[in-house]
Amino acid sequence: MAILKVIEVMANSNKSWEDATKKAVKQAAKSVKNIRSVYVQDQSCAVTDGTVSDFRVNVKITFEVK
Repeated sequence: MAILKVIEVMANSNKSWEDATKKAVKQAAKSVKNIRSVYVQDQSCAVTDGTVSDFRVNVKITFEVK
């Protein structure tokens, strides 16, 4: 039986939600090992002068505790 823990991470990107998600996982992986999955809970955008300027995600990252 594995013991799993979930953390919530927010990240942003000026390219896409996919890029923001990748950034969240990359940053979490610096201090958390054994990441198993990521669930994108929320997506939003910032708008500047009528255009999308920033993609934002709120993700839940699941990892195994050894």
